[in-house]
Amino acid sequence: MEDVSDPPFRALCKENGADVVYTEFISSEGLIRDAAKSVQKLDIYEKERPVGIQIFGANLDSMLRSVEIVEASNPDIIDINFGCPVKKVVSKGAGAGILRDIPLMVKLTAEIAKHTSLPLTVKTRLGWDHDSIKIVEVAERLQDAGAQAISIHGRTRAQMYKGSANWQPIAEVKNNPRMHIPVFGNGDVDSPERAVEMRDQYGLDGAMIGRASIGNPWFFNQVKHYFEHGTHAEQPSLKDRVEVARRHLQMSIAWKGEVLGVLETRRHYTNYFKGIANFKPYRTAMVTANDPNEVFDTLDRVLEEVAEPTMGMI
Repeated sequence: MEDVSDPPFRALCKENGADVVYTEFISSEGLIRDAAKSVQKLDIYEKERPVGIQIFGANLDSMLRSVEIVEASNPDIIDINFGCPVKKVVSKGAGAGILRDIPLMVKLTAEIAKHTSLPLTVKTRLGWDHDSIKIVEVAERLQDAGAQAISIHGRTRAQMYKGSANWQPIAEVKNNPRMHIPVFGNGDVDSPERAVEMRDQYGLDGAMIGRASIGNPWFFNQVKHYFEHGTHAEQPSLKDRVEVARRHLQMSIAWKGEVLGVLETRRHYTNYFKGIANFKPYRTAMVTANDPNEVFDTLDRVLEEVAEPTMGMI
């Protein structure tokens, strides 16, 4: 969720039902070098709480030094990312790259747990590839090393984001009688029904939702509505969509400036207006504009010119 789960977007998700939010993952090496982009990701706000700061790295000394920097931001949770499959992270032995060195993975967790008084959580994947899936054993070792909760993406690193997430091994972690920490599932929770399935069929303690929320911060309340009522909530109105898109851009500009504020909200527009007929010209205008006033003008035109979608359920 790099360049996605920043403070503006996290604020929208919290307003719309997210229970806990995490920062974009932050490089431990970047933090100890005082790299501007890494340091900026430490920004958290009271309205986000509880909020976790997620770090990644493979060097013990760098990770411990970065924990000290992170603690100064006063998060509620420190999370270690042992799951990112991106090549530039994996090639350094970090993220999912550490799945090829489970003893190091356990050692990092244990040392960080001893180094901080904050709750420590871990996010990882099933394994490096299909032939190396040992997540039941690995999760237990991480728990014993000091992790207080674990989130598991139901794919291997080799799969990246291809194919379907396999939640059965995550359920096996949860059903391990020696596990006593919360076990959260991740991957393909893209509908309220899937969230219910993860809870009721697989018995997991919760869902970590990423891609389904991009341009759709309403998703969290939609899931909760389905949990409570067994029915789908109404889709947000066109006015709701425009208002949230507008606020998102305004907050992004205030936080990171016009250039990045405009650039990094573009990926959200497709989902903000998903399913609205004949919307392509407006979407194209928003994702190609470099001047924020052009985006705001397009949003105004949407309210004036686009027909309100039929209020179905989602």
